[in-house]
Amino acid sequence: MSKQSDQLRQQLVGGVLRQLHLEAMSERFNPRVVLALFNLVNGGLSIALIASVALVTQQAFIFPSLGASAFLLFHLPLAEAASPRNVLCGHLIGALCGWASLWVCGLHDAPAAFITGVEWPRVVAAGLSLGMASALMILFRVAHPPAAATALIVSLGLMHELQQLPVLLSAVALLVAQAFVINRLAGIPYPLWKTPQPNT
Repeated sequence: MSKQSDQLRQQLVGGVLRQLHLEAMSERFNPRVVLALFNLVNGGLSIALIASVALVTQQAFIFPSLGASAFLLFHLPLAEAASPRNVLCGHLIGALCGWASLWVCGLHDAPAAFITGVEWPRVVAAGLSLGMASALMILFRVAHPPAAATALIVSLGLMHELQQLPVLLSAVALLVAQAFVINRLAGIPYPLWKTPQPNT
């Protein structure tokens, strides 16, 4: 799998350089350096744009698991976990499982665990949210590892209000839209919804 991933990355680097008319860079620089620069620029710009939206709106458009999603979207854009379907549905499942665990444990109005400390109801909420999110992502075939962190972010009380969930999902949608545009402009066939499965 690692050799296949390396070959795919080499193809992506070559495609990016051709699309940007920078083929000479492949002769001067290691492809890993070029790919790192692609991720630096695109991941950084995407998160900075979303953080700017958060600044202007004073809403929680930026949260830790979004960074992990950005890494996947620009480093492994053709991986199933990076498809728009998996990213959007995964974060939706994570957010809903986190919120449901708050209600089940009676923590929907409680301050964040970082303020009050961790007590047994919070332990149960964290475990329940991660377990449910993992199971549902597998069940619905929308695995996206950063979404498991979203479940914890919500169940630990960092985004515990129901009205914050649409903001969270809007941020995810904005990141996916940016990834679609940037990857397509770079010549990477990033899927519109779901990564096509190889014929076996």
